[in-house]
Formats: sequence, C-alpha cells, structure tokens
Amino acid sequence: MFFFLSKVFWIAAAPTNLMVAALAAGCGLVACGRGHGWRLLCAGTTALFVCGFLPVGTLMLRPLENRFPAPDLVGLQPSGIIVLGGAIDQVIGASRGQVTIVEAATRLTEGAVLARRFPKSRLIYTGGSSALSSQIGGEAEDAERLWVDLGIDADRITLEDRSRNTDENARYSRDLLRPQPGERWLLVTSADHMPRSVGLFRAAGFSVIPYPVDYRTTGTWRDLQPNRDLSAGLASFDFASREWIGLVAYRLSGRISTFFPGP
Repeated sequence: MFFFLSKVFWIAAAPTNLMVAALAAGCGLVACGRGHGWRLLCAGTTALFVCGFLPVGTLMLRPLENRFPAPDLVGLQPSGIIVLGGAIDQVIGASRGQVTIVEAATRLTEGAVLARRFPKSRLIYTGGSSALSSQIGGEAEDAERLWVDLGIDADRITLEDRSRNTDENARYSRDLLRPQPGERWLLVTSADHMPRSVGLFRAAGFSVIPYPVDYRTTGTWRDLQPNRDLSAGLASFDFASREWIGLVAYRLSGRISTFFPGP
C-alpha cells in the first residue's frame, strides 16, 4: 500500500506538475473573466522560471550529496557489496533485447569495480520492478547479465528481485542476506539517495559503509550558476524535491529513526 500511495502521490504532487496546474487554472479563470486568475497565472509562471533557470534544484541536492563523504576503504574487507536498483530501464531493455542503463549507471559500474577490488566479497543487486501496473520484469537479472559480461564470476552474485522501493530493498535484502553482528556491508547508491538508504538499511539491521556515486553537483561555486536549460532545471528541482519528500515520508511513517540520517 505504501508503494502504491507513494507513486500516486508523486504524480499529483510533483512540483513541476503543480506549477503547470496553476498555470492552467489561472488561464481558465482569466478566460472565465475571474480577475484573481491573473494572480495564479503569474504565480505559476514565476515559479517555473525561478525553479527552472535558477540553481534551486542543485542547491537542494548539495546537502543530500555531501551528507556522506567517500569512505576510506584501505584495510577493509566487507562482507558484501550491496548495489541498489534504479540504474536500468526495464521497458526499453525488454523491447530492444539488451541491458539499458540510465543516469544512475555508476551504481552498476562502480559495483563491478568494487567487486574486483574485494574478490572475497559477495556482490548483491537489490531491485525488482518499480512499475505501477504492467510488469516487464525486474532489474536484477539484467544487472547480473551486465556484471557477468564485465567479467564478474556469476557465483559471487546474489540477486534480490522482489523489491519495488528503497524500504523493500532494505527489508528484502535483510531476509536474503541475514546480516550478523560484526559484519560490514558496502552500500552503493546515488549520493543524493544515500541518506534515506542508510537510514533504512540501518533500521533493517545492517552495519553499512556508505559508498556514494552518481553525483549531480560539483560541490563548488559552479553549482551557483544559473541553468541554461529550463527543462533541465525543472527536472533537477523535481528530483531533489522527491528525495526530500521521501525523507519526510519515511520518517513520519517510522521507517527511519531520524529525519536526516548522517554518519
């Protein structure tokens, strides 16, 4: 139920969708001769331009991405390397007959790099289908196929292919891996997604070492530059908003113990 509600809520509450809805409502009210429609029209237009051209989304992403620094792996021997799903486009892949990786592809490639660095560690991919209706199939099999093609021994790979969101990633991985006291697990996911992921995996009983990848910000003054592309700026704002809303929702529902999990 939580998965379904989160999907439906986001369709209605995505900031860009709300801005466009305000524009449409304002236009409708103006066309009907309602004077206050201009206020709604101006508010929607202003919000689109401010969030699209100014680096609002980028500045919202920075604290998420900076929350966990890259770890020092010298002398470490992790029990396993857990790679979170979200890096594979299942629909295009199924249609074209090849593994299709998307923006979060660094999760997969860095997972393979870490597997080579720690040859005694298990490599785990956790991710099923995130589709709300039609089931194309999970990501896990595609991830295994790619890793084997990259030279990773299939015997080292463990797949968790039922989960549909980060909460299920953590709980189903716990059921599959049964983490024990004293074990350390490398957790690989996008840097902006790491705070929520760490909170959930800790709640599931894992002692995780966050290994953030797939950065969207530079962490420098360049993040203050205006966006040249309105659509890219709005996409960044929506992306950052979704992660912050996710943190609030998971905290209020008791799935994580603190609003902003940290080191």
